[in-house]
Amino acid sequence: MNLNLDFSFLNWGVISSFVAKGFIFSVQLTLIAMIGGIALGTLLALMRLSGKKWLVMPAAFYVNTLRSIPLVMVILWFFLLIPLLIGRPMGAELSAIITFTVFEAAYYSEIMRAGIQSVPKGQVYAGYAVGMTYAQCMKLIVLPQAFRNMLPVLLTQTIILFQDTSLVYAIGAYDLLKGFEVAGKNFNRPVETYLVAAVVYFVICFSLSMLVRRLQQKIQIIR
Repeated sequence: MNLNLDFSFLNWGVISSFVAKGFIFSVQLTLIAMIGGIALGTLLALMRLSGKKWLVMPAAFYVNTLRSIPLVMVILWFFLLIPLLIGRPMGAELSAIITFTVFEAAYYSEIMRAGIQSVPKGQVYAGYAVGMTYAQCMKLIVLPQAFRNMLPVLLTQTIILFQDTSLVYAIGAYDLLKGFEVAGKNFNRPVETYLVAAVVYFVICFSLSMLVRRLQQKIQIIR
């Protein structure tokens, strides 16, 4: 079988015209969803660990529900249903940002919950002993240590998040994969562009994984 592959059309002009825009959006989506997801996920983790049933139950329902639904389904639901609820269309890019932030919060929540539980309870009791409130203990004692303990896992989840950004292709958002697809259609070389896209995703994610591994080793040394 002769595939007759030809990559000669790929040059800086093609990259800057088609791929760069998609790459920038993929990075923006990853960073926004990471920051928003960690913030919302931390709140959900604190709710689940509060011991108050009226906080625990909705947080647990949120996390367990989203973790049991495929991301592509959530992307499609948000893209199709939110415009019906608000009465006006919403762009694919904005829909993707909202969806990823809401969805990833469920996963970051479990990571942060494990991080909070990894902090010895004796430190919390010591905080109470010197007159700190629950909020002060969490802000000044528990959360800083939880973030440090779980930083490699948080970054690993962010790498997975970057990989998942390719799913916004389903709603027509112009991400990195979409940029390669458009380039392939323009030059009638779809196979080549998809192969290059796979290599680009692999190189980026593998490089980031190696950096996370080195960071994890440094954190273990500090401990």
